[in-house]
Parts: sequence; C-alpha cells; structure tokens
Amino acid sequence: MQIGVHYASFSHPGWQDSLTERLAATARAADQGGVELFTVMDHWFQMEQLGGPTEPMLEGYTTLGYLAGLTEQLRLGLLVTGVTYRHPGLLAKTVATLDRLSGGRAMLGIGAAWYDREHTGLGVPFPSTSERFERLDEALRICRQMWGSDDGAFAGEHYRLAETVCVPPTVQERLPILIGGSGERKTLRLVARHADACNLFGEGPNVVAHKLEVLREHCSTEGTDYDAIRKTVIVMADPLADADGFLREAEAYAALGVDLLTSTPHGDDPVAWTTQVCEQVLPRLQQL
Repeated sequence: MQIGVHYASFSHPGWQDSLTERLAATARAADQGGVELFTVMDHWFQMEQLGGPTEPMLEGYTTLGYLAGLTEQLRLGLLVTGVTYRHPGLLAKTVATLDRLSGGRAMLGIGAAWYDREHTGLGVPFPSTSERFERLDEALRICRQMWGSDDGAFAGEHYRLAETVCVPPTVQERLPILIGGSGERKTLRLVARHADACNLFGEGPNVVAHKLEVLREHCSTEGTDYDAIRKTVIVMADPLADADGFLREAEAYAALGVDLLTSTPHGDDPVAWTTQVCEQVLPRLQQL
C-alpha cells in the first residue's frame, strides 16, 4: 500500500511570510520520501471547516504547475476539481499541460462540486445537484476525447465544442481520472463508467466495503472491469498519533483492495510531519 499527502491547509503559523516556502519544502519532502501522490484542493475560498474564506487558499492548477517544477517523482493532482470551476475543454487543456510539463505525472481528480458559498461569492453559476452530475458526465467524455485521437466536435446537452484539439498531447497514453466521493447512486456510477480510480471517504473499513460493493454492481451494469479501477481512501486520522492503529486500519482497507491512503498534514509543521510519516510509517505501510 502507498500513501498520498493532501495539502489542504495553508494556514500554518507565519503563513503570510512563509506560505510558498513551506508548501515547496513539504512537496520536496514527499517527493524524496517516497510519497506517491501529492494533492491540493480545488477551491477559491478555504472550506469553512478549515476556517473559511478569511484563510489562505491558492488556485489549484497554478499550484500544481509550480510544484511540477520542484519535484521529480510525485504524481500531482487536485482532490478534487469541481466540474463547475472550469469549462471542460479548458480543463482538459490545463491537465494536459500539467502532464506535459511534469513529464507524465498528472492526474485528473474531479467531482460534482459542492461549495456554493465560493460560487456565489465570486459570481460563478452553481447549478442544481442533478445538473452538476449531468455536466460531470459530459466533462469526463470531453476530457477523454481531447486526450485521444478524435479532435472533432462534441455535442452534449450542456457543452458544445466545435473542435477538441489538444496539442501537444498528454505524455501518458491514458491520463488517469480519479472521481472523488462516495455517493452511491450517481458518483460511484460515474466511477464505473469513466474513471481509472475512486477516492472514498475513510469512514471505516465496513463502510468502505459497502461502497465498493455498490461500485462493483455499477461496474456490472456498465460493463466495465471492477478490478481495473484503483481504490483509494482519504483518512482523517493522523498516522503519527497512533502508527500501530493507523496501520491496523490500513491493513483492513488493503484486504478490501484499497492500495493508497491519503492523509493531510497535522500540526503546525507540514514539512516535519511529512518527513516523519515517510520515515516512520510509509515503510511499514508498503509491506501491506
């Protein structure tokens, strides 16, 4: 099993003077320490659970482009892009550019979006839940088309593109798409239909086992290979607070087919936290 670092908060002490340096040092520590995936959020306002709009928040793809130039091994992505944030043709171009400049390390993490306050705050349309999922389905189809050999038109209910040109192409022959969320009726159905990976909330092995059974049923309906979809989980527990307990839960997730756990840095020093996780927890996790 592997680990991912999700850099969700920039509000560490002294961020006004050291935000960029601390982010860069954390990414380098992850890159050198064997972390597989480094993600940031796709928000314009910080989530209210982490302090709300008065707290710092960087734009996601600009941040990933910066980190691509500082790292060599890390896969880079947003956990996750909201479908309402960018027109899908521009999103596909942006992620293809990240893949090219990172040497083939980009991942598209995407979901239906949920944070209505930042949309209202910045004047961005925020459609109904049902329409956002319709748009998500079309956006995924557009990305696959733009990253493939078909540069012709796309005509959907919500998006119409006259040309799906994307030059230069992605470095990866199949750029991985991860869909975030655990919704059983819509989200997991779209995972079965379009995704290379899912990211489930770490609500415990029993809950995740149920979600994966739902995903398996959707794969059967969609005619896709359940085993070909990578299973990842984001956990809230601090691996350093109780490493043995964290690894016991990781072992239970591994038994379900999960092979990557993502955790957010805890405490005031994300660089030290990441370094210690790589040294103290990751080697044991990789043995599962």
